[in-house]
Amino acid sequence: MPDEIILTESSYKKLQADVEILKTVKRAEIAEALRKARAYGDLSENFEYHAARREQGILNGRIAELERTLEIARVVPDETVNGDGIGLGSIVVVKEDGEDEEWEFTIVDAIQADPTKDLISAQSPVAKAMMGKKAGDEVTVHTPAGEVNYEILCVK
Repeated sequence: MPDEIILTESSYKKLQADVEILKTVKRAEIAEALRKARAYGDLSENFEYHAARREQGILNGRIAELERTLEIARVVPDETVNGDGIGLGSIVVVKEDGEDEEWEFTIVDAIQADPTKDLISAQSPVAKAMMGKKAGDEVTVHTPAGEVNYEILCVK
């Protein structure tokens, strides 16, 4: 996990609410499932008990992951759009070298990211390479598949 994750205020509050629900509601549901499973008797061959224990382990791991994210988060205002160039919240239109098709995406925090909807995490190689740049700039993005060159056509 990185040393810092940039989150908007709304995403930070959503994570806090998610952790609270997991700690109270979901833990109580699993505790009840464990109580019922214990009532069936022999735990060594009790599928319900083992399934509830597995679910409990997954839940505890998820809670720890979310709490770690909250610990290392750098919270920025929801309306953070950098007027000096591309930043969190910017809508960017680019064109890859040698391609005719344009790509429009929005740079968001890690919680809101959804590449299928062109919501790109500020932690991604594409967003990192474009931060602070302006329309007309050319950017080289280092990806696992190699280098990709983009021309920034427009920043909204």
